[in-house]
Amino acid sequence: MIPTGIPPSDYRLLVPRDWFRLDLTHERWRRQLKTFVDKESAGSGVSAEVARGIWTTLRNTAESGLAQGALEFFLKTESPGESAPPASLLISLAQTPRGLAPTPDDFAQALAQRAGWDAEVDVVELPAGRTVRVVTETTMDFHVQMPGGVGYLHLAFSTPLSGTAGPMGELCGAMAHSLRWV
Repeated sequence: MIPTGIPPSDYRLLVPRDWFRLDLTHERWRRQLKTFVDKESAGSGVSAEVARGIWTTLRNTAESGLAQGALEFFLKTESPGESAPPASLLISLAQTPRGLAPTPDDFAQALAQRAGWDAEVDVVELPAGRTVRVVTETTMDFHVQMPGGVGYLHLAFSTPLSGTAGPMGELCGAMAHSLRWV
């Protein structure tokens, strides 16, 4: 673990092997995304139109994430043959000049005001540090404060089919707890 005052150079996160990884820092991610959607829809009875819709939704999510500092995008089909988007994890980096990042308590308060009544917002202790967690029925976000006061690493989980209250939500929480700074 990185000492508290030193900014990390990278992170490690345990993600199950059956989650498909897209490195958004390389241009080939669109091709990789198309490969994922084609592979998951092949032989599943999902129409080409539905597969295109899922690809478009995932592409738009990745592009929006890229505009906000996204680094990686992980995908896991929850139920083969379904027309629902897969479970996903979008990892983004929100850096700030040293010492200008809000405290987790202040950040949680600001997020709670924006999140609305259907979101649970709290501050939790993860092995990687104090973290603002925002949970809705189908999303689970972890804003992990980076050592050295240089911003937050955002882990944005989406579980559109199974929701966050079941085993997939528990898996997402376990992945967040595996985060380590290097």
